[in-house]
Amino acid sequence: MSKLLAALIASLFASVAMAQASAPMATPAVNKAEMKADKSDSKAMSSEAKTDAKADTKTNKAEMKSDKKKSDAHADAMKTKSKAQAKVDKADAADKGKMAAKAETTDAKANSSEAKTDVKADTKVSKVKADAHADKTKAAINTDKTKAEGQADVDKAAAKSN
Repeated sequence: MSKLLAALIASLFASVAMAQASAPMATPAVNKAEMKADKSDSKAMSSEAKTDAKADTKTNKAEMKSDKKKSDAHADAMKTKSKAQAKVDKADAADKGKMAAKAETTDAKANSSEAKTDVKADTKVSKVKADAHADKTKAAINTDKTKAEGQADVDKAAAKSN
C-alpha cells in the first residue's frame, strides 16, 4: 500500500513539474497573427452584439404595435357591442326581439373583426421574430467564421515558424 501511495505522490510531483515547464517562445509572426485574430474576433463579436440588439429592438417594437392594435380592436368591438345593446334597451317592447337579434349579429361581426385583427397582428409579430432570429443566426455564423479564420492564420504562422 505504501509503495502505491509513494508512486502516486511521485507522479503528482512529476506532473506538477511538467506543468510548470515554460512554453516555447512564440515568434513575432505568431504574435502578430494572434493580435490580428484577436482584433478581428472582437470586431465580429461587437458586430454580432449590435445585430442582436437591433433584432431585439425590432421584435419589441413589433410586439408593442401588435398589443396596441389588439387593444384598439377590442375597444372598437366593445364600443360597437355597447351601442347595439343600447339600441335594444331603448327599443319598444314590440321591437325588442328584432333589435336583440340585430344586436347579436352586430356582436358576432364585432367579435369576428376583433379576431381577424388579432390574427393579423400576431402574424406580423411572428414574421418579425423569424426575421430577427435569422439575423441573429447569420451574425453568429459570421462571428464563428471570423474566429475560425483567425485561428487558422495563427496556426499557419506557427507552422511556418517551426
